[in-house]
Amino acid sequence: MWRHKYHGPMSSIRVEDKQEEVDYLQWMKDLFPINRSLSGEGNRQTLRYLKEKIPSLEIKEIPSGLAAFDWVVPDEWNIDDAFIECMNGQRFAEFKKNNLHVVGYSAPIDQVVTRNELLNHLHYLDHQPDAIPYVTSYYAKQWGFCIKKSDLQLMGEGPFRVYIGSRFTPRNQGGGLTYGELILPGKSHLEVLFSTYICHPSMANNELSGPVVATALGTLLSEQELHYTYRFLFLPETIGAVCYLSEHLEQLKKRLIAGWVLTCIGDTGKFSYIPSRLGNSYADRCTLAVLKENNADFLEYSWMDRGSDERQYCAPGVDLPVCSISRSKYGTYKEYHTSLDNLNLITNESLAQSVRLLRTLVDRIEQQRVPRVKVLCEPQLGKRGMYPNTSKWTPQRNSVRDLMNVISCLDGNHTPEEIASVCELTVLEVNDLIEMLLEVNLIDI
Repeated sequence: MWRHKYHGPMSSIRVEDKQEEVDYLQWMKDLFPINRSLSGEGNRQTLRYLKEKIPSLEIKEIPSGLAAFDWVVPDEWNIDDAFIECMNGQRFAEFKKNNLHVVGYSAPIDQVVTRNELLNHLHYLDHQPDAIPYVTSYYAKQWGFCIKKSDLQLMGEGPFRVYIGSRFTPRNQGGGLTYGELILPGKSHLEVLFSTYICHPSMANNELSGPVVATALGTLLSEQELHYTYRFLFLPETIGAVCYLSEHLEQLKKRLIAGWVLTCIGDTGKFSYIPSRLGNSYADRCTLAVLKENNADFLEYSWMDRGSDERQYCAPGVDLPVCSISRSKYGTYKEYHTSLDNLNLITNESLAQSVRLLRTLVDRIEQQRVPRVKVLCEPQLGKRGMYPNTSKWTPQRNSVRDLMNVISCLDGNHTPEEIASVCELTVLEVNDLIEMLLEVNLIDI
């Protein structure tokens, strides 16, 4: 049973801004045939295409074999062809017709097998006989095919030739994992994150909608003056986020004020919001406010319904202010992780609506400020002329106490309005104290 709240009935977010009409669906069509996985040329080809849309996107490599927390980057995997061939020459599960036909990261094979041997390596769906399932085996070397159950009934008794022309490339031969990073600098060092993934083959909503919507948002933000710095990541799911955090966690903890994982965001379903693990980050509050203020028809899920890279960004000890936005959430629509997740599920209007929602989120963040103190523990205010030379306790409220209360709230997670409510001050009083702290370079904002 899904643990969620339904917010509605309300009208969907409308695309009302005057931005130039962009054919996002064509981007999807161009990228759809490319075979993507945790690594390989398909990922590089995908990122090169996105870089054509936004040239400041950087394409980076992480070497195979690199340890990242509890994980190790696997050898790079590429594949040229695969099929199951009957003795009469008829072929099934042809990779060149649909790249979902091969279990992801399958080991190479070229041999004749019996029907019973083949069945041990076949995946199909009883409840969806005309769908090809999406199956992977990233961290255990084996081989397999995915087929429509309706095709299985046509294959005969065998024997069969099984061919998978794949190869693994280790680190010492140049193997690696590819990801994309786009940083749009603003006036502030404080950052906002948008993260999506590029590791699935030909699936439209579950895979391509995230990178396409993120790229579209990045192109729009690159044309405007920004207060905050925006970081866009295009990663292979799980291992990519783990690797990135292993290298950048300290910086993200210091600078990140809000972040979103973008996935399954191109279909025509309701918007879906999956909270951060702690559930009350600035990103959580912004998401709910924007969805409600724009009369969006949306579902609010719980952390127990997580399933994408919010798992890494919000893991214990990491705990970054990151939640997730989808339309039909992963695992909740019947086409998910099958060949039925195709371009028929996506419309240009739904993609544009998702871009509009995210742009509205950015507008809200740009208009608000979430100050963050630069030092750990309480700053020494005396040397800055902001604390009395002699310390004497008094039960009465005083300006120093107000200042210390405000400083205790400057965690990069609260707006001046929220701080004013907690500290029982006016917003004007809080802003005056924030200005004082800016003058002595004690906070980022």
